Amino acid sequence: MMDDAHVARRTDEDPSTHARVEAHAHPEPREYVKVAVALAIVTALEVALFYLEGLGDVLVVVLLMVLMLIKFAMVAMWFMHLRFDNPIFSRLFVTGLLLAIGVFTVVLVTLGLAG
Repeated sequence: MMDDAHVARRTDEDPSTHARVEAHAHPEPREYVKVAVALAIVTALEVALFYLEGLGDVLVVVLLMVLMLIKFAMVAMWFMHLRFDNPIFSRLFVTGLLLAIGVFTVVLVTLGLAG
């Protein structure tokens, strides 16, 4: 059985827990539409970069990688809700992304496509 003092103490702890939950409230659907529009714009830039002539191959690859990073971050933060989760999940995603970029770069350099 809980005594009144214990119940009062737990009640005092609840507002901080409630405040943390409210701080991580999910955004409105309008925010998701804004992110989707931004992703569509970045995708359009990627397609345009592919068709632009006169840019060096290395520059195109670097620009595409930067745009890929932007899209990855937006999808992971908004649609996968990493903004609202424990920071360890964000670290795991970033670690995987850095590993993938490293492997991709090594393959490009090895095949002579980036140099």
